[in-house]
Amino acid sequence: MVLQYKKKEGSRWEDYLGKDKITGSVGDYDFRLLSEDKKKVLVDKSSYEKVMKRFRQIEFFKHRG
Repeated sequence: MVLQYKKKEGSRWEDYLGKDKITGSVGDYDFRLLSEDKKKVLVDKSSYEKVMKRFRQIEFFKHRG
């Protein structure tokens, strides 16, 4: 899975490299989650907390049982 971000008023999505790589607060950005090949949007534009919550759910079910 690939996590991407962009400024709320921006238009270009970039791969997310970590909180220390962005300027300002994560609240100033929109996030989305894509499949590994970047062809399918798993979580559309949302806040960091909502995207990470869904990311953890996907990881849990992927490694379950």
